[in-house]
Amino acid sequence: MNTTRIYKDRIIGLLFLGAFLCYGIGRNLFESQNNSEQIIGSFLIILNSIFVVYIGIFLRETIKLYHSPTANIYLLTRVIEALALSSILMNLIPTINISYDLGYHIAMLSLGIGSIPMCYVLYKNNIVANWVAIWGLIGYSLLSLGFLMEFFGNKWSMYLLIIGGLWEITFGVRLIARLEKSSK
Repeated sequence: MNTTRIYKDRIIGLLFLGAFLCYGIGRNLFESQNNSEQIIGSFLIILNSIFVVYIGIFLRETIKLYHSPTANIYLLTRVIEALALSSILMNLIPTINISYDLGYHIAMLSLGIGSIPMCYVLYKNNIVANWVAIWGLIGYSLLSLGFLMEFFGNKWSMYLLIIGGLWEITFGVRLIARLEKSSK
């Protein structure tokens, strides 16, 4: 077994879980009225965006072995996600006042759209257990639908992101625990 691949899979798993924690905690602290908490929250949001880009970079390497266009699309959507999630930090500039949710909605829509073909490649090439790939396809499709509906005034996103969010946590844990098939 390739120890470099095992190490990289575990890093990807940790990045998935770390991104969840960093953005969740960071956004909560950023919205605080306490200046120290806002600074810590800003740092965590930036750290989340770094994690998100590295998820895209590392998974691109694996997906590229099976379908290069999907790998490139996935990386691009992860970069868009990282930039959109970080856009909240522009509110630190006193003359700028943008919606805290707009960047989040754009990020999640981008994530969902880019992850659907990635999960299909995982399924088609048996890179992960079939049920994991199918769960990802369903979860990211619903996540995309939910955040697309946000732009039309329907508040569905928080209900429809649950399946995709749970998939990311499960996928991260499975990569760390080495429950997935070894990718090349």
